[in-house]
Amino acid sequence: MDLRSQQPGAQFLTTEESAKVDAALLSSPEKFLTRITISSLRVLTHIAKEYDVAVEELTPQQVIAWFEKDAKIRREEGIDAAFLQW
Repeated sequence: MDLRSQQPGAQFLTTEESAKVDAALLSSPEKFLTRITISSLRVLTHIAKEYDVAVEELTPQQVIAWFEKDAKIRREEGIDAAFLQW
């Protein structure tokens, strides 16, 4: 899944991926953590592309700055303009 072509607000877990997590032999808390981890990887991949670095090279400061920027966009331009929509 290419996040650059993904529309803001698009789901970070496809229906197929969600079904695979549901089918996994995991407890409910483990399934929840699995979904969060997959979604987090997608967000980190998007952030890394914006900074033009590998995910492994992202610093906590860059992640925080990105979230601050996305929150500012949400406040100033509306939820539809932000990458994360909640």
